[in-house]
Amino acid sequence: MDVYEVFVKKDGRDEFRHVGALEAATDELALVLAREGYVRRAEGDRLWVVRRDHVIVADDGFVAPNADKPHRHHDGAAVAARRRAAREAPE
Repeated sequence: MDVYEVFVKKDGRDEFRHVGALEAATDELALVLAREGYVRRAEGDRLWVVRRDHVIVADDGFVAPNADKPHRHHDGAAVAARRRAAREAPE
């Protein structure tokens, strides 16, 4: 039995979202189980079922360089301080 990840999307809205996982013996059975378990009540119009061993997972070292960029995530305090200093500076 393989493990499958299930993604659902409402047509014309948002993006695909992960809704769960299931186990199935074949790809076709996985589609049927996903349909019956995750879109029975019209929760979505589009359905993706992906075998878990086909998902590519990046290791921590690959993602780490993007975490050290504080200039991209600030609260505006530095900009406010610079503007305040400019207003209070003698002309």
